[in-house]
Amino acid sequence: MEKEAKIYIAGHRGMVGSAMHRRLQQAGFTNFVLRTSAELDLRNQQAVTGFFENEKPEYVFLAAAKVGGIVANNIYRADFIYDNLQIQNNIIHQSYKNEVKKLMFFGSSCIYPKAAPQPMKEEYLLTGVLEQTNEPYAIAKIAGIKLCESYRRQYGCNFISVMPTNLYGPNDNYHPENSHVLPALIRKFEEAKTQQSPTVTIWGTGSPLREFLYADDLADACYHLMQNYNEELFVNVGYGEDLSIKDLALLIKKVVGYEGELVFDTARPDGTARKLMDSSRLFATGWKPRINLEDGIKLAYEDFLSKHIS
Repeated sequence: MEKEAKIYIAGHRGMVGSAMHRRLQQAGFTNFVLRTSAELDLRNQQAVTGFFENEKPEYVFLAAAKVGGIVANNIYRADFIYDNLQIQNNIIHQSYKNEVKKLMFFGSSCIYPKAAPQPMKEEYLLTGVLEQTNEPYAIAKIAGIKLCESYRRQYGCNFISVMPTNLYGPNDNYHPENSHVLPALIRKFEEAKTQQSPTVTIWGTGSPLREFLYADDLADACYHLMQNYNEELFVNVGYGEDLSIKDLALLIKKVVGYEGELVFDTARPDGTARKLMDSSRLFATGWKPRINLEDGIKLAYEDFLSKHIS
């Protein structure tokens, strides 16, 4: 990417898009074209067509998506598949029509089969049944990968895709009902500390293993790939290690400074026993994550306090 190139980040206010924006600014890029969802409805084909024809971005980061936790994914199934398909179709097609030099599409680890072998390699895509609760979202993301592949094959577009593992960091969602496990636990422990609650309840047994990557590490990996990777196969972007939900909770408890006890509600479901990405293809290109989990949680906790505690 040339320093003066015009860059469009779709979803620039979300956790992924804002991290990408920060990373590009650090690298000296200044020519951004940005629109909030109120300014540009990415589901609207006519609006997106007009935007691309007027602005003519040269590089596109497609980080906009309708996202949510397990409950939202399961309840709003039609919204999740429709909105995400519309966003992707409009941006990817207009990137082709307006001769964008390179596009990066952000997917999700939920694209993999529910019973995929661990750690999950890129070639495991479409080898089994998806997790039922977030199947509509996963299918939309798989469609995005296949759109990028197909425009590349038919038209020679340099469209690449990345599949991040579980992310956390600045501008995360800390909503009590529809946030993901790490930000939800930050909120839980902070509230318990403030209210001097003797216990914090964790869903399930605490035994499932999960992997977490700090959002700015993802952005750094994606900047590296945007500069160096031009192949059809999408790339997993993970930390390379996982830990149990119990150990995650103990780490967050330590960072927040909560002194009570953990209680595990074993009547609640655990979910998949393990979800670890195989990021060896990415690591082989020379990139490695820099922010370890404890340091990342400290940064995320500071971000939470700055935004949610008045």
